[in-house]
Amino acid sequence: MTLAAYETPRAVYVHVPFCVHRCGYCDFTLVARRDDLQDDYLRALEREMQAVVGRPTVETVFFGGGTPTQLTAPRLERLLALVRERFNWAEGGEFSVEANPVGLTDDKLRVLKDAGINRLSLGVQSFDARVLQTLERDHRDAEIMACIESVRRYCDNFGIDLIFAVPGQSLELWQQTLRRAIELGPTHLSTYGLTFEKGTSFWSRRSKGLIESADNDLELAMYEAAMDQLAAAGFAQYEISNFAKPGLASRHNQVYWAGRPYWGFGPGAASYLNGERRLNHRSTTTWIHRVLSGQSVIYETERLEPEHRARELLVLGLRTIAGVERARFRITTGFDLDALVGDQLRRLQRQGLVNDDQQCVTLTRTGLCLADAVAGQLL
Repeated sequence: MTLAAYETPRAVYVHVPFCVHRCGYCDFTLVARRDDLQDDYLRALEREMQAVVGRPTVETVFFGGGTPTQLTAPRLERLLALVRERFNWAEGGEFSVEANPVGLTDDKLRVLKDAGINRLSLGVQSFDARVLQTLERDHRDAEIMACIESVRRYCDNFGIDLIFAVPGQSLELWQQTLRRAIELGPTHLSTYGLTFEKGTSFWSRRSKGLIESADNDLELAMYEAAMDQLAAAGFAQYEISNFAKPGLASRHNQVYWAGRPYWGFGPGAASYLNGERRLNHRSTTTWIHRVLSGQSVIYETERLEPEHRARELLVLGLRTIAGVERARFRITTGFDLDALVGDQLRRLQRQGLVNDDQQCVTLTRTGLCLADAVAGQLL
């Protein structure tokens, strides 16, 4: 087990499960059109956080969803106050909220700013009306532009999330999407290939022949277009899907990739504490009921064996452009990379998927495009 896993957490994730609509590709923990649960959710969240002893100082807090800004302004203010009351937010820390373009009003932006939120992640996904309709998003170009104009008045550190390989989306359209996003002046861009997760309506529709996945070659070309266009625009790629202006990479997400501990609160939230991974119940109503009735909200726990954890940490580290330093990996995990996966690394190097200078192992450009296949050989 890594020594880092036993550190006092310096990161908090809070899951806010409310949305207007569940998009067809989404398998996140959420409830749509159930704003009537918001007050019970806040009461349960306050109760769940009471398990934290003292008032620890944290350097990153991330409010994800769902759509955190689906909360009304007064409830959003209460949510932020609850977390500030339970944790001391470190000076110079990173405090992020996910938001959708629709519903992010000036009142809510003012609440976020006053509470100390200094980073926003906007779920734009596309600027094209047809692509947005396919993705079942509730915004269009005009709402995006109005949202970003408002955001700039309150927070100059905002990111844009985009999805590529959407059915019907061409390479040219994706390149236009990237150009539009760059022109809006974000500090961060995330680009995700559309996935068809079991249990989603997209999965069901594809199995019935009602929708088709993008061709693999097209998806690869789109990913490479993102790498090239964003690099040319001054964005440094620091992880498979993430690009940022210098010094503005997501510090919270780097906690996950480094295998460091974190608290997680809310339905479906994961925690990593004292070397143990814990997952809360995914059902929002079940989570609320169990918290308010004094029952455990933990659905599943897992404590990895040292070798399994070392392999997982290797795969997580390879997601980052910095890669995995051999000396640090040995100190952190107690395993020498060659003894653990030497044969696999040499094979991957022959295949042109990893670089290994005996100091650090990184994915090549081709390896970034085939990261899941690389992971499969190392786990």
